[in-house]
Amino acid sequence: MGRRASNNPRQLRAKSCGCPKCMEAYPPEEHGARNRRRDCQGSWQARYRDPDGKQKQKCFPISEGGKKAAEAFLDDVRTRVRKRTYADPKRGEITLSQWWDMWWPAQPTRAVTTTNRKLSNWRAHIAPKWGSWRMCDLEYIELQKWITKEVKGHHTRRKVLELLNQMLRDAVRDGKRIPFNPAAEVQLDAAPKKDTEDTRPPTREQCALLREHVPWTYRPLVIFLEETGLRWGEATGLRWAHVDLDGEHLKVKEVLSEDRGKLFRKAAPKSVAGFRTVPLTPEAIEAVRIMAARFRPVDTVSPIGDGRDLHAEELVFRGPNGGALTRHNFRRTWIPAIQAAGLARKVKNEETGRHEWWPRVHDLRHVFATRLKDLGIPEKDVQTVMGHDRGSKVTWLYQHSAEDVAAQVREVMVPKQKGSVRKLRAVAG
Repeated sequence: MGRRASNNPRQLRAKSCGCPKCMEAYPPEEHGARNRRRDCQGSWQARYRDPDGKQKQKCFPISEGGKKAAEAFLDDVRTRVRKRTYADPKRGEITLSQWWDMWWPAQPTRAVTTTNRKLSNWRAHIAPKWGSWRMCDLEYIELQKWITKEVKGHHTRRKVLELLNQMLRDAVRDGKRIPFNPAAEVQLDAAPKKDTEDTRPPTREQCALLREHVPWTYRPLVIFLEETGLRWGEATGLRWAHVDLDGEHLKVKEVLSEDRGKLFRKAAPKSVAGFRTVPLTPEAIEAVRIMAARFRPVDTVSPIGDGRDLHAEELVFRGPNGGALTRHNFRRTWIPAIQAAGLARKVKNEETGRHEWWPRVHDLRHVFATRLKDLGIPEKDVQTVMGHDRGSKVTWLYQHSAEDVAAQVREVMVPKQKGSVRKLRAVAG
C-alpha cells in the first residue's frame, strides 16, 4: 500500500479569495481585483480511494466546517471502506425515473394482470410525484405523508407502496446505491371496516329467488357457480374435455382472465391448489347438459399459445351468440336480475367514493363455502374443493350466515320454561 498523503485534506486556491497564496495562484491583473486578507477562504478537499481503488474526492467550504469537517469525513469513509460498508453516493444521485428504466427490464416475468397493474401504479402514482427526485433525496416522512394524504383507497395504497418499497429495496441491494430504504418503515392506515351485512353472502332461499329473475340464457351459469363454487375465470374457461358427467366431476386446469377489457387464456389457476377436481351435483350436471345441448362444444383441448386465441368452440359456458363470456357483459344481466329479485343493495365505499352492488357474482362462491360448512364437511376438504392454499375466511366467516345468531343466544340466555330460570341469591362474604 502506498504512503498516505501528508496534505490530505488540502486547501484549494480560490479566485475570490484575497490571501497571499490565492493572489499568487490567481493574479489580480488576470482574475480581477479583490480585497487582500490574511486567512484563506478556499474549500478543503478530502481525497480517498473506494473499494475498487478509484480515487474520489469531496470538498468542504469554510462555512461547512472546512478542515475539521474534511478530516471527520476521511475518518468515516476510510472506516466504511475497510468494513466493506462503503457506498458511492453518486450511484444514488440518479432520479427515480432513471432507476425505473434500469430496474423494470430486470424484473422476472409475471402474470399479464400483475405486470399491467404495476405499470399502471408507476405511471399514475409514483412517477408523477417522485420520478424527478433523486433517490438519495427521498425521505421517510415525505413518503409517509404522500401515501397517507395523496394516494386514495386502501388497496391502491398497499399496491403502490409495495412497488415503491421493492424498487428502493433493490436499490440498496444493487451496490448500495442508497444506504437504506426510506420506504421500509412507511405505514398504511387500517383497512376500512365493512358492515357484516355487506360481506355476508345471500342465503339459499335468496339464490333460488335470484335464479327466477336471471334470463334463461345465463341461468345455467348462475346455477353452476352456486353448485360448484368455481371462480368466475375457472367457470367461464371450463372446456368440455375437462368435464366428466359419468364420473360426476370436473377438473380445473386453466382459466380465462381479463385485462383492459381483453380476454386471454391462462395455463394455470390462481394458485397451485387451484388445480383440483370438483364434484358435480345433479343441478350442476343439468346446467352443463343444457349448455352442451345448446352449443355442442368439441372435446379437444387446443394449445394455449399466447393466450389470445380463446377457441370458444371448446368452452362449456358462453354468451348468447356463442362467444366467450366477459365480466362486463354479464354485469349488464346480473344487476337487473338482483334488482328484479328485490335483493340489490348499493354499498358505498367511503374511502374511494365508489358504489358496489350486493350481492356480487363472487358471493355465489361464498354461498357454496357456507353450504359445505353447514353440511359438516371438514375444513381441510372444503379447502381442497375450493382451491385454497390455506384456510380462507370464506370457510369460516360465513358458516353461520343463514342462521339468526342473536335468536340463538337469546334462546340460551332465556329458556322457554320459566321454572328453569336460575335466580340470583345473596352469598355471604
